[in-house]
Amino acid sequence: MHELLIFVGLVLGANLLPAFGPPTWSLIVLTMLNTDAPAPLLIVLGAIAAASGRLLLALATRALGDRFLSKRSRANLAAARQALEAKKRNGILALGLFALSPLPSAQLFEAAGLARVRLLPFTFAFFAGRLVSYSLYALAADGLRATSLGETFKRELTSPLGIALQLGMLLGIVLLMRVDWAKRLKRSEPSRD
Repeated sequence: MHELLIFVGLVLGANLLPAFGPPTWSLIVLTMLNTDAPAPLLIVLGAIAAASGRLLLALATRALGDRFLSKRSRANLAAARQALEAKKRNGILALGLFALSPLPSAQLFEAAGLARVRLLPFTFAFFAGRLVSYSLYALAADGLRATSLGETFKRELTSPLGIALQLGMLLGIVLLMRVDWAKRLKRSEPSRD
């Protein structure tokens, strides 16, 4: 039982990190290889802990944004949120991004928190998508038994592509706040003559 609590705590903590956290799938595989915990239980607990961590990260980012962002940045993000929520199709595409995207989810949740979008639908979509992806990783865990798990972790955390992607996503959040969304979105609206 204590192994499961440690696992949940590690997954929650990793998903609270704004960048460079170990991927949850690796924690699931590591736990599968070193305990007798059943894979379905680890998958469900991992998805719940990951979704909870990302939701808390988004809420913390939202609170920090409210405190430290300029009025202009907050207005720009509000315009972006309104554009996203204006069309149901936009919301569905965004939910799909959260559920299925291979992009680092920390920065996606940070952007959602800063833009003050409704977080529960995104968190649920993330949870559902992670149930699927974690199941696939758990099925592939047997292949990892033959490799060095330490090398796998090291490769994941230090790959130049992985680091560049994390940094690029952080830059994307900064750029998201710098765009004058109200001005850009008014320009792209069709005229109503």
